[in-house]
Amino acid sequence: MQKEQSGILNRMFVIFGLVLLVPCAIGMQLFRLNFWEGTELRELWSEQAIDYIPIPAQRGNIYDDDGSLLATNTVAYKVAIDPKISGLTRDQIQQVCDTLGKYQYESSGQYLQKINAAPQRSRYVVLGKNIKARAYEALRQMDIRGVILEEEYERRYSFGSLAAHALGYVNHEITGMTGLENQYNEELNGEDGVQQVRRGRDGRIYAYVGAPRKQPQRGHALYTTIDSHIQAIVEEELKSGIERTDSNYGTAIVMDPGTGAVKAMANYPTYNPNNPASLNTSNRRNFAISDMIEPGSTFKLVTAITAVEQGKVSFEEEFETPEDGKVQIHGQWMRDHDPLGTLSFSEVIEQSSNVATSQIAMRLSDDIFYQYARNLGFGTPTNIDLPNEETGRLPKPYEWSKVSLPWMSIGYEVQVTPIQLAQAYAAFANGGQMMRPYMVRKVVDSEDNLVWEQEHTVVRQIAEEETLKKLYPSFQRVVSDSGTAEKAQVTGLTIAGKTGTAQKLVNGRYSNSYRSSFVGFFPADDPKYVVLVILDEPETYPPYGGWTAGPVFQQTAKRIAGLDNEIEKHIIEQGTENEAWAYAPDLQGLTLEEAKLLLQKQGISYTAEGAGDWITAQNPAAGSALNPADEVTVELSEQMTVADKTDLPEGYSVIPDVGGMSMRKATRLIAGRGFNIKMIGSGTVYSQFPRPGDQMKKGRTITVRGKSKTLNTLVSK
Repeated sequence: MQKEQSGILNRMFVIFGLVLLVPCAIGMQLFRLNFWEGTELRELWSEQAIDYIPIPAQRGNIYDDDGSLLATNTVAYKVAIDPKISGLTRDQIQQVCDTLGKYQYESSGQYLQKINAAPQRSRYVVLGKNIKARAYEALRQMDIRGVILEEEYERRYSFGSLAAHALGYVNHEITGMTGLENQYNEELNGEDGVQQVRRGRDGRIYAYVGAPRKQPQRGHALYTTIDSHIQAIVEEELKSGIERTDSNYGTAIVMDPGTGAVKAMANYPTYNPNNPASLNTSNRRNFAISDMIEPGSTFKLVTAITAVEQGKVSFEEEFETPEDGKVQIHGQWMRDHDPLGTLSFSEVIEQSSNVATSQIAMRLSDDIFYQYARNLGFGTPTNIDLPNEETGRLPKPYEWSKVSLPWMSIGYEVQVTPIQLAQAYAAFANGGQMMRPYMVRKVVDSEDNLVWEQEHTVVRQIAEEETLKKLYPSFQRVVSDSGTAEKAQVTGLTIAGKTGTAQKLVNGRYSNSYRSSFVGFFPADDPKYVVLVILDEPETYPPYGGWTAGPVFQQTAKRIAGLDNEIEKHIIEQGTENEAWAYAPDLQGLTLEEAKLLLQKQGISYTAEGAGDWITAQNPAAGSALNPADEVTVELSEQMTVADKTDLPEGYSVIPDVGGMSMRKATRLIAGRGFNIKMIGSGTVYSQFPRPGDQMKKGRTITVRGKSKTLNTLVSK
């Protein structure tokens, strides 16, 4: 019994001893941690508690050509609250809500409702994402535990949708997604800074005095070639043209042919890059560089340059087109928009004859035609400084069928982008020197020091300059009373260009839907601007490019000319020179009594020489400009002289000079010679086309323009 008690006591002493050892061990460990290894452990804890957070760099600005701010950054203040943090009272929460209600648009109760409606475990309740600066500052000064204040930078576009497709937009991380924002994302981004902070046991971040800090480097700024005034004009006129013609969409480009600088690039419908998600993605696509289309007759520039340069056609040559306006080529019908009869080479361009153009093209070899098309930039990217540019499609000659050459000559079986078409006509306007198009002229750093500047890049010479000079008058006549781009004319401004109307290929077959276009440059004698307008599926009749895209070009060119002092001055001077008090009528073949009535009606003095009743000659010649002091001298004869017609081919007649005549008299004289007449305006005839004295087949049309009072030149809208 005694032995059992002794054993129990021994075990109790052992257990008691062990129990005493535990606090001793703990005490010794605390002594070791605080005195023997304390310094090293405190340094280790300090290292583990230190963290680094990035300081976002501000994105660089984007400016237009004149330095107007197109894109910049703004600060957005964000407020959230952690309602579960210890020490936060209901009174403090109410105080936060009252402060927001004072400065913001929502009431205090609405903010309190957001907190109460949050999930029970929520530690981050957003109260506002774009609060006012005064509200943000008031909350910061209150310094209430649990209130989370954040600053976020947002990208802002100063003029909303202006140049939206060229500028592009950024995502929520302020990364460029399209346009220049994407192309120059690296330059715009800058370099983020770094801030050393201390992270608490609860994971919260705390700043502390003396913490190392690396300042962020602001991104570079872009100075673009965009002229905001021209861009606004183009967008307004494009929108107006699309609404007027009820088109699906449209594209317009304005380019400097001498440098390649793109002054404006517009698409409609458009979008607002401040809120890019507001419209569907198709509205954000830049059709000007990513839309591949069959160009139609604007592609005839390739045929004209190739044929003239290769000596396959002469300007005096005439082309007979069928009376019904269509011809069969390898089993397929080639049609003109109207029966055009016999045409000179210039008239083939002026009247945009598909039949005659295909006849000319079939004189060329496939390889030569293909090479000139490549020389003009088709089938290869322009390398404009924008993302997502398409290359177009120019099939190689070994891919062609028997009908490929004639159909490609009029702009089918080939796909181009609008920027390629603008570049080709810019090269034509620039004496054959093709320039690479670009949209950024220089990049500067945050202190406005030059980082990089654009150099004008010559791509190639598309053809001999002499060849192009020969062609300029033909393309100028396109924009005349008898050309297909009559509605693109601007009074006092010389323009050269070409219309295009192409049927759209739908499900492998050509439909009754069209894509209409006009591309031209001005002033034609010293080009400063190339303007391209494309409309998709205009609903007006006829859907021809001259009738639909031509007026958009006209208004755009007129308003651009009003912005350019040199062009405006030239227009005014030319208008003044062209103004005349009166024009000498054609009196030859009239009786003296008929001539008296005509001259008295216009207030023109006259003298008569010789004897007789018939006028055989006059001075000055018919159509000459007259001043109030001028008088017309007529020679009289006893008998009427009849023009010698023995050398005229059968069915031809001489075009009369009707300058200075009334429209009624001009109509009677022209009809008497066997011609049709197209009258523009009213009053006295001051111009006519074709020129008087030429021989022309009877039945063709002579266009006359009349005016009853002074024409005022409009250069602004």
